[in-house]
Amino acid sequence: MVVQTGQPIAQVARDLGINEGTLGNWVHLWKQDHPDPEPEVTEFDRARMARIEAENRKLRMENEFLKKAAAFFARTQD
Repeated sequence: MVVQTGQPIAQVARDLGINEGTLGNWVHLWKQDHPDPEPEVTEFDRARMARIEAENRKLRMENEFLKKAAAFFARTQD
């Protein structure tokens, strides 16, 4: 009932007259044995991920450059 209808464990446990913790354990075990299928990765998603990774690399390089520049200017002001 919890899995099929999406009702809260507490509500179903009260309706069935069983311990909420026991039902929660059963639901947890069922979900381990029946994991949700992973969604298929589309070409759009792959392209988007490639763009994000390229942007991430660029931002990391810029960040490293700024750190070095800040350290350089901090040394020259002494």
